[in-house]
Amino acid sequence: MARSTPNLYQFALTAEQREHYEAITRTGSAPVSKVRHARVLLLSDANRVGGKLTRDQIAEALGMHVNTVDRLRKRYVLEGEEPVLNRKPRETPPVPPKIDGRVEAHLVAICCGPKPDGRTRWTLSLLSDELKRRGLVTSVCLETVRKALKKTTSNPGGSNAGASRSGIRPASSPRWKTSSTCTLPSTRRRSH
Repeated sequence: MARSTPNLYQFALTAEQREHYEAITRTGSAPVSKVRHARVLLLSDANRVGGKLTRDQIAEALGMHVNTVDRLRKRYVLEGEEPVLNRKPRETPPVPPKIDGRVEAHLVAICCGPKPDGRTRWTLSLLSDELKRRGLVTSVCLETVRKALKKTTSNPGGSNAGASRSGIRPASSPRWKTSSTCTLPSTRRRSH
């Protein structure tokens, strides 16, 4: 097991770097982890007024483990500012999508095909069941099917070719101009 070496990765910040990290900690618009990591860098600075703090003091002050402080210092010295302050973006999603391009093409083909027997149109639950029956997915949520259909521009039942209405539709009833005073006689019912 590797031993921790608290004094191996030391660094001194420039005035611009210190100002940048202090701005991160002051604004309150940055993620909490970024603010905490910037504080570790500020407290580890060899040029800090009052001297740099030890890893135990930093861990105690920020409520984190000493190994985290060591890991952040090491990453800053070896890799620079970017990996310390910002999270590494994921290359792949944590769960692969159930409806990929191939399944989506089948879904659109099902929608454009004949309607199910005894039905006037496809419903989300019927589409979900049909995808399972054809072996394209093992299970799929209705919301996933809805989102996949919303992405497409196919709308065979509509009057336009898009999935969403474009332009402004006329109102179903004419609009009447109203005024603040009414000149018509009251049409109230009398109570008997």
